[in-house]
Amino acid sequence: MEKSPIISTIKKVMPAVVSIVISKSLDALEKEIPPEVLPFLPFGHPHLDIPQEEIDARGMVKIGGGSGFIVDPSGIILTNKHVVIDPRAEYTIITEDEKKYKGEILARDPVDDVAILKISGKNLPTVELGESTGLDLGQTVVAIGNALGIFRNTVSSGIISGLSRSIRAATAPMTPAQELRGLIQTDAAINPGNSGGPLVDLDGKAIGINAAIVFGAQNLGFAIPINYAKRDLADLKKFGRIKRPLLGLRYINIDENIKAKMKLKYGYGAIIVGQMPHTEAVIPGSPAHKAGLKEKDIVLECDNEKITPERTIQDILEEKEVGDTLNLKVLRGAKISTVKVKLSERK
Repeated sequence: MEKSPIISTIKKVMPAVVSIVISKSLDALEKEIPPEVLPFLPFGHPHLDIPQEEIDARGMVKIGGGSGFIVDPSGIILTNKHVVIDPRAEYTIITEDEKKYKGEILARDPVDDVAILKISGKNLPTVELGESTGLDLGQTVVAIGNALGIFRNTVSSGIISGLSRSIRAATAPMTPAQELRGLIQTDAAINPGNSGGPLVDLDGKAIGINAAIVFGAQNLGFAIPINYAKRDLADLKKFGRIKRPLLGLRYINIDENIKAKMKLKYGYGAIIVGQMPHTEAVIPGSPAHKAGLKEKDIVLECDNEKITPERTIQDILEEKEVGDTLNLKVLRGAKISTVKVKLSERK
């Protein structure tokens, strides 16, 4: 028999990987149908045409699935926020030994695509959490999850193809895309349904949470660094919730191209601007608003660091805590000033 280190890794990790089944009541689904869609339902009938075998005895319908992994023997599970984003859905956790548990959402990270769940268990198998700093390009990794919501315990292997990647993705239905930064890029196959499963190294330690793929591309997947989740777990233990700092700005990062198009003086910084119609550039009541920042101001530096596309305001906030004070170097018109902003808690 083959004695591959990947096989040993899979045997070590697999017992702690879970499937997450997302269900909703038939009544709730029908109420969510927009009125303008009703005339286009089959036969013009204002009800969902769902086969009876897809509806359980309680009138619940499976609407999706994802993956997760147990990180504490008491039943603490990590997954993606976008897997468990719907507060009106019911989440059933299925472990490798086919046991089913009701999943309780303990916390959703308001910024990063991380969520923490709980099931009622004890002495459960766990995945050990590793480090997402100090990773190497070309390092062998294994992704495990519930591929396409159908094929449970699917395994793929590959390498780390890139580090500190950023992509724009929607982490919830009907919401604008947001920038996810600091991601681990891998060529290990990640499919819909793999979301929330662990990306592990050959020691079987989780270094990331499988999160996103780029449709139309091959061998291009992304994972949330595990250190983001470790920070969230520490917050939950200490405060009973995830505490993330809020600045309260919407902005566009300036590069040489933006500088030329907008005829700006500097080729770095972040110009404060609402990126969609009817969105506030400075969120009312936020620390930025209280500090007097305005639309079209340009934040050149934060705590003496230049703001660039490679080192954004968001990157700096990832390293800050609620209550920290930022010293912003701000350009308004032709005048540069220093603005102090005390970060509040993001709700």
